[in-house]
Formats: sequence, structure tokens, C-alpha cells
Amino acid sequence: MNLGPLHHIAIAVPRIEDALPFYRDTLGLRAEPVRALPDQRVRVTFLGEGRQRVELIEPTDPESGVARFLAERGRNSLHHVCFVVEDLAVTLRSLDRDGVELIDQAPRRGAEGRVAFIHPRASGGVLIELIDRASLGDSIP
Repeated sequence: MNLGPLHHIAIAVPRIEDALPFYRDTLGLRAEPVRALPDQRVRVTFLGEGRQRVELIEPTDPESGVARFLAERGRNSLHHVCFVVEDLAVTLRSLDRDGVELIDQAPRRGAEGRVAFIHPRASGGVLIELIDRASLGDSIP
């Protein structure tokens, strides 16, 4: 697998509006508008520019995976790390062939493009998101 650049790190928060002042005002990261992803039962916002990006992710359903994650780990916890890959479908097939445990067998719609997740059991406890370079347009070199 040819892993591309880091796209973002994601921090799960109980409420974006409560976490935003630290990242925006204290750290000086430019905030994008908050977007709802109803099919994933979350709201998200991205902060920063280029390769210095943080995603704040808030559960909208107390039964969602992000809500359960927060309940287990507490407030404002690192949720996942996202890397760019050249061809997500090919990468997933390769990982599956190599016996890597995947959450997603096929790409799905994410906040900024087609994504898929590698199960934390495969990486020693870290949730890894992969995002398809082609679905990003020109936003990543």
C-alpha cells in the first residue's frame, strides 16, 4: 500500500460549539462551517489549512459509534487519523487480501470525499481513515 500524506486528525467532542473556541481562538486555526452528516449521525467541522487540519466530530445520536467512543474515553478524545491514498477501492482490496481487518469493505461518502476505515484492532488500537485522492479534487497536492 502506498500511503499518501496525512489529511487530518479527528477529535471526538460532545459539542462542537464548546470545543471550537480553543482550536479557533486560542490556537488560531481557521474554522470551516459546521456540516451535518445524517447518515453517519455526526456533525463535523474542519479547522486549519493545507496539511495542518483538525476535524472536530460531534455525535448527533446517543447510540452512534462516536457517542459510544466518547462515553468510553471521556471528553475531547482523539478519534482517528486520516491518510490520503491514490485509489481507495484498490487499496481496500489489497488490505483485505493481506488479512487487514477493515470496517469498510468499499468506499463510502465522507465529509470531504470517498473514505473507508481500517479497524483499530488491525493497527494496535488506532482508528485509521483512508480518503481517496481523486475524490478530493485539487485540495491535496
